[in-house]
Amino acid sequence: MAASSKPKPQIRRSQPSVPSPAPEPVATRLLLIRHGEVETRYQRKFGGWIDMDLSANGRRQARVLAEYLRKKTIDAIYCSPMKRVQQTVAPTLKLNGHKQTVMAGLREINFGDWSGLGWQEVEEQFKFSSHEWLDEIHHRGVPNGESGKMFRERVKPCLDEIIASHSGQNVAIFCHGGVIRMILAILLKLPLPKTNHFDIEYAGITQVALHPHMAEVELLNFTPWRDLVG
Repeated sequence: MAASSKPKPQIRRSQPSVPSPAPEPVATRLLLIRHGEVETRYQRKFGGWIDMDLSANGRRQARVLAEYLRKKTIDAIYCSPMKRVQQTVAPTLKLNGHKQTVMAGLREINFGDWSGLGWQEVEEQFKFSSHEWLDEIHHRGVPNGESGKMFRERVKPCLDEIIASHSGQNVAIFCHGGVIRMILAILLKLPLPKTNHFDIEYAGITQVALHPHMAEVELLNFTPWRDLVG
């Protein structure tokens, strides 16, 4: 009788493991929020370092803003110390239980000799077209005020500190129209005058997502007081 042949043992070769792709880093999101409407005598004027109050309508805008932000995840709030910003953020702090970090570097640009003047008055006294105001700041600076370089050197350290402290988080920055323009200029690598193409309204929100490869504007000049309220 022939000997039965034994089956050959199966050799299993392990497949090389394929590394899983690294998870995408979570974007840091900045909500850049301008203060509400100011008291009537300072509307359509270069306010700068004049420490004015909100109007009654501005306080209403601040309350609507707080209701809107209550539905958002916000990990930190940074603010200018100026009254119009503090009055804008107050309903959000009260309603949502947040704490704020006040940064002096987030104050509005110092408009120097332009302070308290309207657009036409600045045109007549300083001999340039009012729509070129950012060019004037960027190239020449404001008499007895700040230049674009000085303004950037004040705002950028604040922005760097906020971003470094809150990687992957959502941060609200309550500040001023000029400060928002400067932050956008820094993040988007734009000359400051180019931000004149953006409208930055009272109590408006501009949201920027910071990815490793780029800054992405996700929301520009969204105004809850107008866009969500009839």
